[in-house]
Amino acid sequence: MSPVIFTHNHYQAEQLFPFSLTTSVEAISSGMLTNRRRWELLVQHELPPATGAGWIIPANLLPSEEMVRWLRNLKNGSFLQLGDTGAVIGLSAGGSSFSGEPVAVLPDNAFRMIEFGWHIFEYNQYLLHFDFALLTKGRVSAPAGAGNYVAAPGNIFIEEGATVRFCSLNAEEGPIYISKEALVMEGTCIRGPVFIGANAVVKMGAKLYGGTTIGSHCTVGSEIKNSVLFPFSNKAHDGYLGDSVIGRWCNLGAGTSNSNLKNTAGNIKVTLPGGSYKTGIKCGVLMGDYSKTAINTSINSGTVIGVCSNVFGAGLTPKLIPSFSWGYSTQTIYEVEQALEHIERWMQTKKQQISNEEKQLITHIYNQTKTKRS
Repeated sequence: MSPVIFTHNHYQAEQLFPFSLTTSVEAISSGMLTNRRRWELLVQHELPPATGAGWIIPANLLPSEEMVRWLRNLKNGSFLQLGDTGAVIGLSAGGSSFSGEPVAVLPDNAFRMIEFGWHIFEYNQYLLHFDFALLTKGRVSAPAGAGNYVAAPGNIFIEEGATVRFCSLNAEEGPIYISKEALVMEGTCIRGPVFIGANAVVKMGAKLYGGTTIGSHCTVGSEIKNSVLFPFSNKAHDGYLGDSVIGRWCNLGAGTSNSNLKNTAGNIKVTLPGGSYKTGIKCGVLMGDYSKTAINTSINSGTVIGVCSNVFGAGLTPKLIPSFSWGYSTQTIYEVEQALEHIERWMQTKKQQISNEEKQLITHIYNQTKTKRS
């Protein structure tokens, strides 16, 4: 039995559009880890061993220190109830169900669950703090190196092989983690909490504000705040990105900027294929995998962009851009053969190749999208 068994009963995939089209919720990047890897590390190092049993965990559940304290004392067959959500977490040898009464009912402030796409950036600052403690326990950082300005060095971890020169690293308000083979160029200013993944490139003079995750193999520059970039995406040129989530293999053309705040400072409405929802006063763009914007694209606050869309057009973007859109001023569809050809070229720029599984998934999403449009 796997030591971690994820259940998928306590979220609706359509509310996590567009990320749920291509990624299971436990594999979504946030903080410094995917949720799968986060729970695997906790089970490996912090929780009772799952010998002959499995930890039954809701796939969208984010851990907290209080929750971990409760979990350390669980015995086989016992479980915790998560508020009034109906969800439970526990240790079981008999599958995903439990009988009897929970050991405790955790209050709502003891856990978080990712239920909408914007929760990925809303909870990111919290996860950066949590993951930093998890990843750095018992480890020693490489030195920051001469020429860097460093504030709160105890909150900074640099892996061997990372290159960081003539930069400002301010971890007074949150940790900074820079992974192996990452390149942080001269003049970059980082204000934690911030994570920079393996092989990522942060270009000269970039400004990274708290709550930001730069995935592995990403290339970024200019100004980014409270945003999550999944691996292999680019926001390499001038323009603002704030309170946003950018999927894998995306590219924001030079000058692309998003709005994350209405001029009225009112709550922002996000439109998903299944309905509209009000968020807080801050929400930028939720962009699915393989999508790209043209230069100088102006993205409206609370915009949702599906997968494999080529975003260009006049004026502000509409609030919802379906998957496989070729521009947003017409109803032209991005044909799957063309999309796959372009994705293969993009992957070659980072010395990667598209897999047959990816091709099949992209084609499946295309067929579903085309059926809904017809």
